[in-house]
Amino acid sequence: MPHFIMDCSQSVLESHKEEFIIEQVHLIAYSTGLFDEGDIKVRINPFKKFIVGNKTDDFIHVFTHIMQGRTTEQKADLSKMVVTMLTTMFPDITNIAMNISDFEKATYCNRTML
Repeated sequence: MPHFIMDCSQSVLESHKEEFIIEQVHLIAYSTGLFDEGDIKVRINPFKKFIVGNKTDDFIHVFTHIMQGRTTEQKADLSKMVVTMLTTMFPDITNIAMNISDFEKATYCNRTML
């Protein structure tokens, strides 16, 4: 944890390689000091078919899932940093967004916890 899952239109990957985008999201997440580097997970889901506002305009949306405990300000800053970086990388894409959801510590389980 945390998980950064980027949904985007397939054509986004024509501007930058997938590995480079993943690396940039990872670097921003680590630079915040909120997460241990080895815990950060980044994935990209490109879509060939989609509609955004009844159009087929390119889009990027990052869904981020983190363990509860960060402040609203920390989460807002993280979102702004990632969206700013993506806006710089993809200046022609007008639909760039991110949201953050908290994992509830009491209900979270992974294999090492068994």
